[in-house]
Amino acid sequence: MNTIKYLGLLLTLVALTSCEKYLDVEPRASISDDQPIFDKASAETALRGVYSALSDGGYYGTSFQSIGYLSGDNIQWTGSQSQVQEFINHKVNADNSTINAAWIAIYRTINRANNVIKRVGALEEGKLSTALQNGIVGEAYFIRALAYFDLARTWGGVPLITEPSLSQKDNIGVPRSSLTETYNQVISDLDKAEALLPPTTDRHRATQKTVWALKSRYYLYQKNWVKAEEYATKVIDDTNYKLLKPYNAFFANDARGTQESVFEIFYSTTETNSHRGQWQPQERGGTRQWAPSDAFVALVNDPLIGGNRNVLVAKDNQNRWYGNLYYRNPATDPSYIIRISELYLIRAEARAQQGGAKIGGALSELNAVRDRAGLANTTAATQEEVLLAIEAERRIEFAFEPHRWFDLVRTGRAAAVLHVTDPNRLVLPLPAEQLLIDKALVQNDGY
Repeated sequence: MNTIKYLGLLLTLVALTSCEKYLDVEPRASISDDQPIFDKASAETALRGVYSALSDGGYYGTSFQSIGYLSGDNIQWTGSQSQVQEFINHKVNADNSTINAAWIAIYRTINRANNVIKRVGALEEGKLSTALQNGIVGEAYFIRALAYFDLARTWGGVPLITEPSLSQKDNIGVPRSSLTETYNQVISDLDKAEALLPPTTDRHRATQKTVWALKSRYYLYQKNWVKAEEYATKVIDDTNYKLLKPYNAFFANDARGTQESVFEIFYSTTETNSHRGQWQPQERGGTRQWAPSDAFVALVNDPLIGGNRNVLVAKDNQNRWYGNLYYRNPATDPSYIIRISELYLIRAEARAQQGGAKIGGALSELNAVRDRAGLANTTAATQEEVLLAIEAERRIEFAFEPHRWFDLVRTGRAAAVLHVTDPNRLVLPLPAEQLLIDKALVQNDGY
């Protein structure tokens, strides 16, 4: 019964060495959700467990991310798992193993964050410095906010669990909250994180700047263009972040933690990123079950559209195209959660949506991303043209990152672009296994 939506209580506790250094550089480690927290070392260990859950193969390791790009139009399926084709066909069934894995992994992350928020926040005076205590709790709030944001944009309103779960039965019977209530939880957690975290720069751990970046994305989804622009500007104006030239500078030659990155997940030779195996061809030890679609290959190799972003694809020894964002051996590729190019394109979209005098600013941001890709300025001029140009730019810029599907859903463009005419298919079904476990859960309409 380790598949219920909230718990991961049976994970093995692994011995850790060099705890403080490990937390600073590599915020990952396997740890159980009910680990006691009573001092500085145990608090930091518990926080590592939250990051470990975030990086799990079911969450940003592979499964959740794959929902975002397999459901778009950049990827084709070449393998033997028919459930992958369900995303490409936009006919995902409730018994799909990927959505179940993602649901479990996200709620496991939430439960670990809840454990840190409650227990580290309640530590008596003297156990931790105020700054360290605030920082640890703030990071947990940020990760919980990200988790509920990802649940909301994938499934709609979900059960809101804000207390640690210590048994498999703790949260059975909690009904789904509305989509509005779920997003309210996100911004509440982000506000708390912003107040607690320092304004430092860290590309592998949450800081106040990381909160600003996620707030900008949050407000974009809420169509609050003014706030989306405001928070994007906070990050863009920080000289610690910049668009690197050429495009592949943020990932090529084993690069990690570059100025391009606002927040990425660190993987090591002992805890690898399972993305690589899905993308790389057999000659490189992968399965190439996911491959760039013919349409995407044509776009990214067009020098007037892809520019120098054609490094995202390569050919194997059978003359077949494969995706090359995740390529390292062993698979220590980071998972990119927020890059500075996203903030540029958020600000571009937010300004374009405001129209009028803001159109010029929108073009400036869009052209900054195009310039980094080796492209000339866009010829778009009207509000409608600029918004479509931003959409097209996001398609190439984040081709193998989890944006395309969610972008087309939030902008109302999924029907026109992907021919998804059934509005019920704009959210995924709740996993059938979770409905069997918890009778309080109600399936999304149309499933």
